[in-house]
Amino acid sequence: MELSSPSPTLWVTDFIFLFKLPLQKYSLLIPEIIGEDKLKTILKEQDVKVYWGTATTRKPYLAYSVLMSKIADFLRAGCEVTILFADLHAYLDNMEAPWDLLALRVQYYERAIKAMLKSIGVPLKKLKFVKGSDYQLSKEYTLDVYRLSSMVTEHDAKKAGAEVVKQVGNPLLSGLLYPGLQALDEEYLKVDAQFGGVDQRKIFTFAEKYLPHLGYTKRIHLMNPMVPGLTGDKMSSSVEDSKIDLLDSPSALKKKLKKAFCEPGNVKDNGVLSFCQHVLFPLRGKEGFLVKRVPEFGGDSMYATYDELEQAFAQEEVHPGDLKASVERYLNELLEPIRKEFESAENKKLVAQAYPVEKKKKPGQQGGEAGGSDELVPSLLDLRVGKILDVKKHPDAESLYVETVDVGEGEPRTVVSGLAGLYPMEDLQNRMGVFLCNLKAVKMRGVVSQAMLMCASVDDPRAVEPLDPPLGSTPGDRVMFEGHEEGKPEEELKPKKKIWEKLQVDLRVNEKSIAEWQGNVMKTKLGNVTASSLKCVPIK
Repeated sequence: MELSSPSPTLWVTDFIFLFKLPLQKYSLLIPEIIGEDKLKTILKEQDVKVYWGTATTRKPYLAYSVLMSKIADFLRAGCEVTILFADLHAYLDNMEAPWDLLALRVQYYERAIKAMLKSIGVPLKKLKFVKGSDYQLSKEYTLDVYRLSSMVTEHDAKKAGAEVVKQVGNPLLSGLLYPGLQALDEEYLKVDAQFGGVDQRKIFTFAEKYLPHLGYTKRIHLMNPMVPGLTGDKMSSSVEDSKIDLLDSPSALKKKLKKAFCEPGNVKDNGVLSFCQHVLFPLRGKEGFLVKRVPEFGGDSMYATYDELEQAFAQEEVHPGDLKASVERYLNELLEPIRKEFESAENKKLVAQAYPVEKKKKPGQQGGEAGGSDELVPSLLDLRVGKILDVKKHPDAESLYVETVDVGEGEPRTVVSGLAGLYPMEDLQNRMGVFLCNLKAVKMRGVVSQAMLMCASVDDPRAVEPLDPPLGSTPGDRVMFEGHEEGKPEEELKPKKKIWEKLQVDLRVNEKSIAEWQGNVMKTKLGNVTASSLKCVPIK
């Protein structure tokens, strides 16, 4: 096997298995490696010791899944893996977090990473966690920092950190120390190799140059591709819309994917496709990737390899909306075990302590939610079960019905619906439905409408179905959304705020004909709200 440094196409896990274990493939493609000859020599004698480090600042997010899938491959290949929680580096990051907070964040990172690896069935026997402050404040390490500072020029320090340290006109000394500290970690952790993203390349070459000056051995460096964020740029924990948090709810995931950059036919800087390539396909293995579509739009399609999916997307055979829906489904499967791990009271308390949320109050606002919030949530909608007592044609509009509806109040309401010609009038008589009751009353061709009948609706071919509350429902039963059961509806939705219009965009019936908002099921105390037959269409 002819090897050169660096190599763009070495399958590292195959390489490890070739020398140490039965030949198996875990699809660990490392696009850049420095030191393959040294790796080959070590593999003839022992298991490789690899380390990956992360500063415990902001919450770990879904891009960590890319790194975890590679760490999983290292562990399966028999490597000894050390994960360094660089709390000292985090402390030097503009002194944003005190030590007591960093100690809590280290605990959160360890639990989150273990949950990620457990969710994909990875053995943790050869995995260990180390805090940087456990050794980086020692006399020996500190003396090496001083020794290194006597050799490294300002130019080399700035160049090494160019991709990972914020570049400013007058940099802090802490930012200049960062590459040297990371280089010394290789020696003090006693590892054979360091693993990281390709944005670490300059720090890795810095370590290659300077560790021998201190009398220490060069290490092997393994680099992984960077995953584009959902906005199309590099995914960053500091850019909220570019990342997906490990504990994001299904509704938050849906909202972020909806905003994600995914231009039809564009396969470059596409964060949605990138997750398919670097996370979903490697984890799913031979199971392939299923894009679900309703029959009128071509039906379901299965892609055995990422290249097949990319080619289909490039040729616009896969619509961005269908791709996002499929990625959403698989990501929820990936995240659900992690979410469940953090449902315990102990873990919830840890998250709250490690990442306290400062609630901003408006001027003059007292207390909590009673002061009013601008957050757009479906609990603002006053949705109720109603029974249509009577229905007749509008006297002045052929396309409208006028209904008399019991919504659990003293007097029935008048509701005008545009269902004439789309839904049989006789089928509405004595029918139970779901009604939006806090819209401002509006006159429709001379008749005042005091609520709105909620329907699943599709334009082509035109079809409308009123939503069905669960069997046994009674007029006035509250209709709510999973995860938003505690909120209070507005007394009246102000037209200028366009609350209904903004929330309606995310109302739909899913592939099981269950009504939902951003993936949160619409329900009553008796069960789910559904459509009779329509699937994957908006609710209007």
